[in-house]
Amino acid sequence: MEDVSIITCRGEEILSYLDDAARLRIEVFRDYPYLYDGTEDYERTYLAHYAQSQESLFVCALSERRVVGISTALPLKEADESFQEPFLAAGEPIAEIYYLGESVLLPAFRGRGIGHAFFDHREQQARESGYRSATFCSVIRENNHPSRPANDHNHASFWNHRGYRPNGLIAHLSWKQTDVSAEVENRLEFWHRHL
Repeated sequence: MEDVSIITCRGEEILSYLDDAARLRIEVFRDYPYLYDGTEDYERTYLAHYAQSQESLFVCALSERRVVGISTALPLKEADESFQEPFLAAGEPIAEIYYLGESVLLPAFRGRGIGHAFFDHREQQARESGYRSATFCSVIRENNHPSRPANDHNHASFWNHRGYRPNGLIAHLSWKQTDVSAEVENRLEFWHRHL
């Protein structure tokens, strides 16, 4: 990571990086498995929610002052209702859970340990804020999905190495996809670990 620096932003400090986060989410999530066809207006509105939380976090990877990756987090109780609902339905105490939002990193900077740095900083923030566990979710795609590339890299081993396991809970979110003309409801499985 010699040419990449990692910085963290909390609360209103996040506002300075909303445009970068929006740009990266649209670019990175356009690829498989998310196939997300997003807009900057929606992204800015969605991401601005993080700046309203006193316990939120953006972890930013910079190369020559250019933002090449961002990872987000905030308390689950302050996250979108779509992420809270599966936990509430299962009777889980959402006030004790820190939600690790999304990590987006440009392909040229992958494989350098930045993903671990993203998790390290977010887990540290969760612990310092008194949360007992951390969770995130990942879209579910069938193995024979027509958009799946031949060199697709499954992140399950990385997440397992970090101590995360699927907890059986599923979120349902709709978004416009690059492979179809209309919005599609997607299923996302939660990965969870105790801190």
